[in-house]
Amino acid sequence: MSRHQSQGVVLTGYQSNAELLPQTGLCGGSTSSCPPVPDRESDVLSRKTGQYSLQQNQNAQHEEDKYGLSSATGGTGTSSTDSSLLLNSSSAAHPGSQPSTSLKPYSSHSLNSRRKQPTCQRSFSQDSLDELEMDDYWKEIENIKSSGGGPGRGGDGESQEEEQQKIPEEGEHEEAWLTEAGLARLFDDSLAADDQEEDSAVFLSTLTRTQAAAVQRRVSSYQQTLQRQRKRQHFPDVRDIFRPLEKDEEPPNLKDTTAETETELNVEVAFSEQALSYRDNNQRLKVTSSLNSTDDKLPNFKLLRDKTGQTKVGDLSPLDMRKVHRLVLVEMTALFDTAGIDVKANKPGRVKSKESGVFAVPLTTVLDQDQRRAPGTRVPLILQKLISHVEEEGLDTEGLLRIPGSTTRVKLLCEELDSSFYDGTFQWKRVKQHDAASLLKQFIRDLPHPLLTVEYINAFIAVNKLPTKKQQLHAMNLLVLLLPEANRDTLKALVEFFQRVIDQQAKNKMSLNNVSVVMAPSIFIFKGFRSKVTEQQELSMATGTASIVRLLIRYQNLLWTIPKFILTQVRQQNMVNQRKLYKERAVLKLLKKITIDRPVDKTIPEESAQGFIRVQAPQFSKISMVIQLTEDLQAADVLTRFLSQDSSVSVKKDDLCLYESGGNIKERCLDGETYMKDLFQLNPAAEWVIKTAQR
Repeated sequence: MSRHQSQGVVLTGYQSNAELLPQTGLCGGSTSSCPPVPDRESDVLSRKTGQYSLQQNQNAQHEEDKYGLSSATGGTGTSSTDSSLLLNSSSAAHPGSQPSTSLKPYSSHSLNSRRKQPTCQRSFSQDSLDELEMDDYWKEIENIKSSGGGPGRGGDGESQEEEQQKIPEEGEHEEAWLTEAGLARLFDDSLAADDQEEDSAVFLSTLTRTQAAAVQRRVSSYQQTLQRQRKRQHFPDVRDIFRPLEKDEEPPNLKDTTAETETELNVEVAFSEQALSYRDNNQRLKVTSSLNSTDDKLPNFKLLRDKTGQTKVGDLSPLDMRKVHRLVLVEMTALFDTAGIDVKANKPGRVKSKESGVFAVPLTTVLDQDQRRAPGTRVPLILQKLISHVEEEGLDTEGLLRIPGSTTRVKLLCEELDSSFYDGTFQWKRVKQHDAASLLKQFIRDLPHPLLTVEYINAFIAVNKLPTKKQQLHAMNLLVLLLPEANRDTLKALVEFFQRVIDQQAKNKMSLNNVSVVMAPSIFIFKGFRSKVTEQQELSMATGTASIVRLLIRYQNLLWTIPKFILTQVRQQNMVNQRKLYKERAVLKLLKKITIDRPVDKTIPEESAQGFIRVQAPQFSKISMVIQLTEDLQAADVLTRFLSQDSSVSVKKDDLCLYESGGNIKERCLDGETYMKDLFQLNPAAEWVIKTAQR
């Protein structure tokens, strides 16, 4: 009982989702194709599916708050709502112990033969994670354990050691959050305006109601902490920053999202505002934990059509992407706040890792090595090579990604790749396909810090607590945008590869669910959190993380896009800064007949005022051309017309991009389906430039 109390959870009962069936006839009379039958007692103990009844002990809430993720709505007693505790429990449950370098095994995970269906049959359902598919998760855990973790773990573990994570002090989470959001001046008056990318007032002026509430909540919490610590020091009152709504004042009018169909995604209204409307309309917020519930199905979501074009990651300039990061951080926090979920980022522990090689090396270090050999590399070359090698052997191989390679061979291959990958002497012809797939998973698993980052991995797991699939997708979109560029690009390459594997599921028997289940351990389980966890926490992690990987793969075309409401806020910030800069220049230069209120659109070219735009192409022989704006003129049409008039251009159309530059945006590569007249009305002061895509 004491062990359960240390984790904050007591298991009071278990209801199985499976029935005990006799073995006879399950595998077509073949006994060799079925696993051995354990006795009844060991089978019941080894089950990893079903429903546990949970009782939260008196220390549970304290543990949640102490280690980074809690729900203000209270415990629901379901496995899905406890999954967020798992990542912190490894180091938090026993703060004085050293992190373990291996998983705590359960010897009979892969021996559950008494099922409603035989284990030799694969499920092709895309709707829910069934019991047989979750068996693959436990088999993958055993494979990871039997492999010894590879370089950086096991034999070479001395080269990579993670120190015990320091427990954050009171107020430290809020300070780190405000600093990341670029709002450090709200708690530190000593910072000059020049020390930040832009004045905090400009940023705050563009926030929505829920976003402002999220900032206000953390400023208030931080101020209360500091006032307890240093009562005499003056700090600006949060009421001086945010004016509360008057009693008779109505909140901003929102588009009625309840009228939309379930599969339509509205990206013009802030996700947190939509969630708040949902909460107010339903007056309840509960997440079911049944593995086969109706809500576990994945709808065919689609974006509402936007005539000003879709914006993907990589389309914006670095300056505007920094604004996007700040806004997305606030919006993500506001979205979780509406559900009563307090997501707090962990601090990555200091890691002594290798400085060369390809396995167990920090992702940024690997990319630095790659870029010295191939400038512009965005995805590790070793990962690209492993993916291409698997594909060269054919993606129709049954059990691809599920069937492990030889442990001995994989270990030797790891050592050889570490020493000879960059020399070009490694013999890829002798690498078997399943070995390459195991190497791919090991590369991800052996990163000193997880691919989803220590800071945000708890937030990814907390996505399962949100009440609807639409809100979960919204949160995933924001979290993907928050990832560092190297992590985001590497993750994109992985999910694109996973989708290509799934496309061959008729032959390889690897559906969306199968791939998600076998890949979840490599993406979510890593050295710093492989400590002592309860069986219930392992169950929560299995189902929760597999669900997150499903969302990443299924909706990858949506997750790597920047919502329009975020881009609108970026445009608003740029306009405010532009007006401010214009006024300052006007005063400093003392130019006559120019007032500080002069409109910015003074620079609009004459052609634009008459319904034409001038498109420039300084990289090519045809420097510019004038194009008339029509209702149906799209960005792709502009590129086609340019290429037809300049035959000397050797660049393919797919490698070119029409850029919106200046005005209320720094620079943006336009989607081919962007309607130019609508975009011109949104940004009349912009210039239009054709050049090679810089993605």
